Order: sequence, then structure tokens, then C-alpha cells
Amino acid sequence: MGALVEVILPVFLVLGFGFVARWRNLIADEHIDGLMKFTQGFALPMLLFRAISTLNLAEHFDVRLLAAYYTGATVNFVVGIMGARHLFGRRWEDSVAIGFVCMFSNTLMLGLPITERAYGPGALAGNYAIIAFHAPFCYGVGITVMELVRHRGGSPRELAGRVLRAMFRNSLVIGIALGLLANLIALPLPKVLTEAMDMLVRAAVPAALFGLGGILYRYRPEGDFRVIAFACAVCLLLQPAVTFGMGRALSLNPGQFRSAVLTAAMAPGVNAYIFANMYGVAKRVAASTVLISTGLAVLTVWLWLGAIG
Repeated sequence: MGALVEVILPVFLVLGFGFVARWRNLIADEHIDGLMKFTQGFALPMLLFRAISTLNLAEHFDVRLLAAYYTGATVNFVVGIMGARHLFGRRWEDSVAIGFVCMFSNTLMLGLPITERAYGPGALAGNYAIIAFHAPFCYGVGITVMELVRHRGGSPRELAGRVLRAMFRNSLVIGIALGLLANLIALPLPKVLTEAMDMLVRAAVPAALFGLGGILYRYRPEGDFRVIAFACAVCLLLQPAVTFGMGRALSLNPGQFRSAVLTAAMAPGVNAYIFANMYGVAKRVAASTVLISTGLAVLTVWLWLGAIG
């Protein structure tokens, strides 16, 4: 119970403040949109740039860690697609969007603060290693499969162009790519610049959590409850279970194991809805799954924290 109160609830309370503020009309939708544009367009990419540009790549980019996490993500994507298609009879385009929802854990706005509160700032190296590949991997897989479904018979060159254009319009991917480049070339940055960047970074997660609460107010569930329940179960139970098993099988060290399982245990982020909205399919399922699974994650993350110790 101590982990629930001391680690998880503070994170969800910040999110709840944003939800209540929007519910009580203390802020308007355009204010929330502006806050999310700031966090997703500037503060979070800056956080990723700073973290990855200073990360010890040789020490923390362990193939076993990435294999444990991304095996779970891939299984979720496939199960989400097949379940939506064959259990609920959804169109292939809808099914791919639902698979993306099942795959895209909220690694930044929930995974980072919960891991930090549970194990301290020094425990985040594994999280950053996962996050460095998260948006490129998930968008790369999701967009590729969606484009294959939508444009059957298109040329490989056209498909590759569509995937790359979509990925590199994403500010998080740009922040990750620039951070990796700065790390590889050992780019020196003046102290005055890094201090200014760090001021921006400190605002990133709390502002994003507050804004996410306001965004979730819009996503009140309307129908499709069986599909939504299926997606929530796959997100909150299957992916962390697969990652847990892979982490044990691959003998991850305790820090890597915690980062992998906790990150996999997070509810899907707003990007899951953005992907569905981008293609105009399964938007209600995506939005409602983000909302309901985020609420359920208060309990499921507590259970996974107890399981990993």
C-alpha cells in the first residue's frame, strides 16, 4: 500500500488536477492544447535530447533490455490487431489502429515519473534506452502496417517515403535523433545553454501530466465497451507479463528489469489516439482506452511494482 500512496498516487494526482481543472472550466480546451503543444513540441523533446545526449551508450544500450521490452510491444501489436479483427470483426484499418493502441505505452508522461519516484533518478537510464527507440519503433511499425493495409500493392519506395515523412514530422523523434547525434560526436555545449535547457526540462513532465489530465476529460467513453475492455487488458496485463518473462529469461540486471517491466505496464499515451486520428479510424476505441486504462493503471502498476520488488 505504501508504494500506491507514495509512488503512484502523486503522479496520478497531478494528472487529476488537469482533469478537474478542465471539468470545472477553470481552463479551456485551447489552453490545454497550448500546454500540450509546449510539452510535446518543446519540453519533452528537450528532455529526450538532454537525457540521450549525455547517456553512456556503451553501458546502457543493452540488446537484452531492448529485446525484453520490444518483444512485449510487438506481441501486443499483433494480439491487438488479430483480436480486433477476428474477435470483434473490425475492419483491417481499425484493427491496426487498435493494435497500435495496445503497443504504445505512455513511456514519458507516466513511465518516467513513476520509475523515478519508485527507485530514484539514478534508475532512469534503462527507461531512456527504451524511450530512445520507442517512438521510432512504434510509429515505424504502425505506419508501415497501416500503409500496407491501405495501399495494397504500392511500391516499396513510396511506402518507405510515407513512413519516413510521418516519423520525422514527430518532434519526439527529432529530439531523440538529435540527442543520439550529439552523443555520438561528443558535441560540446556551453554551460549557459545547458542550464537554460535544463530549466525547460524540469517543466516537461509535470506540465505534460497536467495537460494529459485535461486531454483525457475530452475522451469520455461512448460505446465499443467490449473492444475497449479487450484493449485495456492487453495494454495493462499482457505486455508487462511478456516483458517480465523475457526479462527473467534474458537475465536482466535488477535496474534493467524494473525499467523494462514498469515501462511496459504503463497505460497507452495520447499518441495512441493521435495515430488513430491521423488515419480517421477507431478513434472512439483509442480515446476511451487511453482514458480508462490510465485510471485502471493506478491499481495495475501497483501490482506490477509488487511483482518486480
